[in-house]
Amino acid sequence: MTTVFRVTVEDRPGELARLGEALGAAGVNIEGLCGLGVEGKGYICLVVEDAAGARAALEGAGASIDAELEAIVVDVAADADRPGAAGELARKVADAGVNVEVACVATHDRIVLATSDNAKARAALGL
Repeated sequence: MTTVFRVTVEDRPGELARLGEALGAAGVNIEGLCGLGVEGKGYICLVVEDAAGARAALEGAGASIDAELEAIVVDVAADADRPGAAGELARKVADAGVNVEVACVATHDRIVLATSDNAKARAALGL
C-alpha cells in the first residue's frame, strides 16, 4: 500500500538529505515528495511503498512523524503535460465533498493524494 508520511524537521541545510539517507540505508525508495519551509520548520511529505520500513528509518533518524496516511495514486501519464489536467482531477474530488490533505507528484507520472475520505475520492476519480 502506498503511504504518505508527513514529517516536521528544523528548516536548515541537510535535513532532507538526512531523511533521504536514512530511508536509502533502510532500502526504502522515495516515490514522491514535497516540502516547504515555514518560519523555521520544514514540512516534508514522503511517499513510500514500504510503510513499516519507512517508519522505522524515520524514527531512527529522529524525525517527528506528524501523520501516516493511506495514499491514492493516480496515473496521469496520458495527461502529464496537458494544461488543466490537475485542476480537473482536483475538481472531481472537491465536487465529491472531499478535502485534499496532501497532494504531490510522484515518479512515473503519478499524482498522489491523501484526503479526508479516500473511499469517496476514489469513487469520484473512478478508481
